[in-house]
Amino acid sequence: MKTFKGKAIYNPAGKAGEYSYWACNFYIGCSNDCDYCYCKRGVLAHTWSNTPKLKKFFKDEYHALEIFEKELKVNLPELQKHGLFFSFTTDPMIKETIGLTMKATGIAIRNNIPCKILTKCADYHEWNMTIDLADGIAKSLISIGFTLTGHDELEPNASTNAERIETMRKLHKAGFKTWASIEPVIDLINSTSMIKQTEKYCDLYKIGLESGMKYNGVLLFKWVRLISRKFVNSKIYFKDSLLAQAEINRSDLPANCVGRDWNMFND
Repeated sequence: MKTFKGKAIYNPAGKAGEYSYWACNFYIGCSNDCDYCYCKRGVLAHTWSNTPKLKKFFKDEYHALEIFEKELKVNLPELQKHGLFFSFTTDPMIKETIGLTMKATGIAIRNNIPCKILTKCADYHEWNMTIDLADGIAKSLISIGFTLTGHDELEPNASTNAERIETMRKLHKAGFKTWASIEPVIDLINSTSMIKQTEKYCDLYKIGLESGMKYNGVLLFKWVRLISRKFVNSKIYFKDSLLAQAEINRSDLPANCVGRDWNMFND
């Protein structure tokens, strides 16, 4: 597949690429202010703030949507095949960003493009209009994921992990696909707890380590084996860097441990 790098839509590379072949970023910055956030201490550190701001390419939200729709049309078949992820450079469901996210997902859904949203926001009431108006087609094209670490103290302005889990339960009951990003793994006990608390209403787990951190390889090896067998009825994707530190080949994992190409929308 030829790499596309637009102003709104693009092909993420490296570790981000393990989440989706296609992604959309409108904003840079996030009010969650998570201690472990890679964006605010990585390549985006010079532009990062706790107040999300539209990327400099966009004059305003109307202009952002105009560019988004043009880039969507150019890549329509690939986006329909792989889906579109929101977002790597902000939380797409906080109050500053949710409006533009919902407008963009509406455009995507009307073009039969599956949308994958990752958030730490659990304001179910804020989403009521979207949920109440979503028909069967819309529900089949929206998956909402929650980052779950089990460490509220590291995510000071985000909804609590318990609140996120409860909202995941409500969304799953309402007929939406739901998934969890167990990333970063802060400690193995809390990460295990997050999976155990959500296994009945989570369609996919994506599990990854904190960027730049070195973990105990022996413990990690045992933990991967434990998780993959204990939650045998759950679909689990272990990120490449985690398997590398655990010294495990993906081909040696049981069948419930899926690869990057597994598509929850087709399950």
